[in-house]
Amino acid sequence: MLKALVGSFAASLAALFLSAASTMAQDWPSKPITVLMGFPAGSGVDVVARMLQPSLEKSLGQRLVIDYKPGAGGNVASEVVARAQPDGYTFLLGTAATHGVNPALYPRLAFDVEADFTPVSTLVDVSNVLAINPDVIDATSVKDFIAKVKAAPGKYNYASTGNGTGTHLAFAEFNFRAGLDMVHVPYKGGPDAIQAVLKGDVCCIFNQVQTILQQYRAGKVRLLGVTTKKRVAAIPDVPTIDEAGVPGYESYTWFAIFGPKGVDPTIARKFNAAIKVALDDPETQKKLAELGNTPRYETIEQFTATVKRDRAKWAEVVKAVGAKVD
Repeated sequence: MLKALVGSFAASLAALFLSAASTMAQDWPSKPITVLMGFPAGSGVDVVARMLQPSLEKSLGQRLVIDYKPGAGGNVASEVVARAQPDGYTFLLGTAATHGVNPALYPRLAFDVEADFTPVSTLVDVSNVLAINPDVIDATSVKDFIAKVKAAPGKYNYASTGNGTGTHLAFAEFNFRAGLDMVHVPYKGGPDAIQAVLKGDVCCIFNQVQTILQQYRAGKVRLLGVTTKKRVAAIPDVPTIDEAGVPGYESYTWFAIFGPKGVDPTIARKFNAAIKVALDDPETQKKLAELGNTPRYETIEQFTATVKRDRAKWAEVVKAVGAKVD
C-alpha cells in the first residue's frame, strides 16, 4: 500500500512539474533574455547583433541583453551557455567558427558543439574581403597581390582576429591555394587587427565586410576581393577571389542563435519564429545588405543539419591548411 501511495505521489508530482514547465514555455518570454557574445565589442559579430537587436526585441516582446565574454575563439562564451540552465533565458550568439571550426582546432573542448546545445536558427551569412594597406603592399588586384607576395617569400605579415577564427582560416586557405609564404599575426579581435593594418604593422587582412567598410570609404585600405562565390551588394565593384585569380576559392561564415541543451522545444520554436519575423523585416534586410550581410533564416531542423555539415567541412579545411592554436 505504501509503495503504491509513493508511486502515485511521484507520478502526481511529475505531472505537476510537466504542467508547470508547459505553462512557462507557453508564457515565454516573460523577462529579458541574455545573449552571450564570445567576441569583443565592435567585432563583426557584435555589429550584426546590435543591428538585429531592435527587430528581435520587437518580435520577441522582450529586451535582449548582450553579455560579452570574449576569449579562446568564442569558446569561453560557448562553455558558459553549454552549462547554463535551459530555462529559455540564456542563449549564445554563435558562429561557423564556434560550432564548425573550433571542434577541429581545440581537441579538448569542455563541451560538444552538437550534443550540448539547442540550435535555434541562423541569422546571417557574412563574407570576408581581402583588405590591404597600399603603403605596405601596393597591389591593385588579387593577381598583382599574389605576384608581389611570391616575389618576396616570408616578407609580408597578415593579420587575423585570432588563431583559428574565420579570418585566419580564410587567409590560410587563400595562401594554400595560391602557394604563398606569409606570416600569420593573430590579434584579440577585429578592431585590433584592423588597427594593425591601418598602422602598417601588417600588410593585409581577410575581414568581414561590415567591419572594414568605414576604412575603405575613407580611403585608408584597398579592397581586392570578397570570399563568397557572388559579389557583395555593398561593394559591387570588388570581384570575388574566385573570379579574380584563385579559382574555386570560397570562404564565408554564419552567425546564429544557440541555447543550452534541453531548452523546451516550444521555446526554441517561438524564438525561431521571432527570428524569421525579424529577418523578414524590409528595413532590417536593407541595413544588413548595406554592410555586406545576407539574411539567412533556417528552421531548427535545417540549422541542425547546417551545424553537422559545417563541422565536417571545416575539419577538412583545418587539416588541409595545417591551422593550429597556441
